[in-house]
Amino acid sequence: MRVVLKVALGILCLTALASAQTAEELVAKNIQARGGLEKIKAVNTIRMTGKIYVSGFYAVIGVEKKRGNFLRQNFTVQGMTQVQAYDGSTGWQIQPFGGRKDPELMGEDDTRDLMEESDIDGPLVDYQAKGNKVEYLGHDTVDGDDVYELKVTLKNGDIIYYYLDPDTYLEIKREKQQFIRGSVRESEEALGSYKQVAGVYYPYSLEVGAKNDPSQHAVITVEKIEVNVPIDDSQFKMPAPKK
Repeated sequence: MRVVLKVALGILCLTALASAQTAEELVAKNIQARGGLEKIKAVNTIRMTGKIYVSGFYAVIGVEKKRGNFLRQNFTVQGMTQVQAYDGSTGWQIQPFGGRKDPELMGEDDTRDLMEESDIDGPLVDYQAKGNKVEYLGHDTVDGDDVYELKVTLKNGDIIYYYLDPDTYLEIKREKQQFIRGSVRESEEALGSYKQVAGVYYPYSLEVGAKNDPSQHAVITVEKIEVNVPIDDSQFKMPAPKK
């Protein structure tokens, strides 16, 4: 009985080790496919502009990121601009569509997405140092195509499933599970039309929204991405209310 138990434990250990090696290998291939660690880490700021189609109308969007977990997102329609930003420690917003034109602090739950999106390198780069855990789940299919599936458990407990193209090793889909106050919030993101900017590949076509509910999806078309442009830290700080 002891011999059988030892053999079983040995098989489990070998399986876990092989899985870890495969996960590590896929992470390395994904990073290399994006442009390599050196070029990814050479990006200190990102400015993206484009259009978003959601619920029957178009809007202009702008996203700025800066190393140090700085993020600002602008959403403009009919001359009004909604702002959501994260300054490395605090999330804030301006919601003119609801008649609130002064900046206000965001709650912890609403800030969660901004915190995760503010990582300019993404959760796979230096994932162990960030406290993230990566597991290889094997093969899966996305729209009938074969993919590799990675499960990334973030330090805060949220989970992101990465679906990698087996030829390019770039992400073609991500699914996120956020555990908030005893409930699960699920979302998904399809990525495509990758283009190279300063040696790093970025998706220029995205579809994001609630999982398994196309009516709650938004289609984003990126028109321009700039990297290492000057962006002052003040862009991410909450301004004082207008008098």
